[in-house]
Amino acid sequence: MRTPTIAGPTSGALPAREHLPVNIAGRPVLDVVIPVYNEEKDLEPCVRRLHEHLLRTFPYGFRITVADNASTDGTPGVAAGLAAEVPEVRSVRLEQKGRGRALRTVWSGSDAPVLAYMDVDLSTDLNALLPLVAPLISGHSDLAIGSRLARSSRVVRGPKREFISRAYNLILRGSLAARFSDAQCGFKAIRRDVAERLLPMVEDTGWFFDTELLVLAERAGLRIHEVPVDWVDDPDSTVHIVSTATDDLKGVWRVGRALATGSLPLDRLARPFGDDPRDRELTGVPGGLARQLVGFCVVGVLSTLFYLALYSLFRLGVGPQFANAAALLVSAVANTAANRRLTFGVRGRDRAVRHQAQGLVVFAIGLALTSGSLAALGAASGDPAHSTELAVLVVANLAATVLRFLLFRLWVFPERSASRNDPRNDR
Repeated sequence: MRTPTIAGPTSGALPAREHLPVNIAGRPVLDVVIPVYNEEKDLEPCVRRLHEHLLRTFPYGFRITVADNASTDGTPGVAAGLAAEVPEVRSVRLEQKGRGRALRTVWSGSDAPVLAYMDVDLSTDLNALLPLVAPLISGHSDLAIGSRLARSSRVVRGPKREFISRAYNLILRGSLAARFSDAQCGFKAIRRDVAERLLPMVEDTGWFFDTELLVLAERAGLRIHEVPVDWVDDPDSTVHIVSTATDDLKGVWRVGRALATGSLPLDRLARPFGDDPRDRELTGVPGGLARQLVGFCVVGVLSTLFYLALYSLFRLGVGPQFANAAALLVSAVANTAANRRLTFGVRGRDRAVRHQAQGLVVFAIGLALTSGSLAALGAASGDPAHSTELAVLVVANLAATVLRFLLFRLWVFPERSASRNDPRNDR
C-alpha cells in the first residue's frame, strides 16, 4: 500500500546543484531524524550526546527530530520532555510502526535543506556527520551514506551480522546492479529538493526504505557520496534478522521488476550539468550533440556486431536476403531501445510503442540500403564469398548508420533532443 507522498514539484527535471543557503534566519540547515520504537532507556543520552556534538562541531543551524514509531513504553514522554527542554529538539509521534514511514513523514514536513537520519544507538562515530552532510551543502552530491564496508572503515560486530551485511550488498550488486557499498548503515543524508522528487517513488515503509531510495537515486543518475565510518554493533538491537531479510528480498524483486518494465518516472530526477566550462554552449555546435554522437556510436558498434553475428547464424540455413532482413529486424528493435534510453535519455514506457514504430521505418530504410547492396553484389559477381558479403554489408551499414542518427535526432526523438539542451525544460 502506498503511503501519502511528499508535497512538492512533480514535473520537470531537477535544477543544477548549487551551494545551499546557510544563513536564513529561523530555519535550520540540517534536520537529523532519530526514528525510535520503545527506546525510553537510550533515547535521552543519545539525543543529549548528539546535541552536544552538533553544538560543538556543526557550523550552521540544526534540528534534532525524534520520530516515535508507535512506542508502547515511556518513549513518547521522554521525547516530549527533551523537546520542551532543548530548543533544537522536537518530537513527532506516529501511530504506525516502520522506519521508512517515520523518515518519510518527518522529511516531508521539514523545512531544512539537508535531511539526515541516524539510529538511536549511535553506533556510528559522530565525527562522520559533518563529512556526511558537507557535500550536500556544497552542491557536490545529492545523497550521502555512511559505509561500513569501505576500506578505511573500522567496524566491530559479530561474524553473523558481518556475513549477512556483505551477502545482502552482494545480492544488490548482482540483481539491481547497485554500485554503492553499504545499503543499510543507519547513517544517511539527502538534499530536500531531491527528497521532494524521490520520496513519492519509494513504496517501502520499513527497513527496505533505505535500499529502495538509494537504488532509484543511482538509476536516475544522482550522485551518492560515501563516507567511511567507524561503527560498533549494538548487541541489544531489536531488529529481527530473518523477517527483515525476507522483506528486503521481496523489495529487491519488486524494485527490479519496476526498473525492468520502466514504470518509474526517473526522468523527474534528472540533473543538468553544473557550471562547467565544458558544458557551455559553443557557437555553431548544437548543445548535447557531442554526447549524443558518442552514445550513438557506442550503441551502433554493439548493434553492428550483434547484427553481423545474427546474419552469420541465419545464413547457415537461409539465403542472404532473408538472413539480412531477419538479422536487421532483431538488431533494429534492440538498437532503437538502446538509443532511446542511452543516447537520447528517454525513460519509462511513455511513447515507447511509437518510438519503436518509427524505429521500424528507419529499419526499412536501412533494409533497402543493405538489401540493395547485396542485390548489386549478386548481380555483379554471381556467387560472392561470405567475406565479401560481410564487407559490403559493413559499408552499407555505415551509410545507414549516419542516416539513422539524423532520423533519430530530428524525427524520432526531436523533443528530447531539444529539451536535454535546455536546463529549464524536462529532460
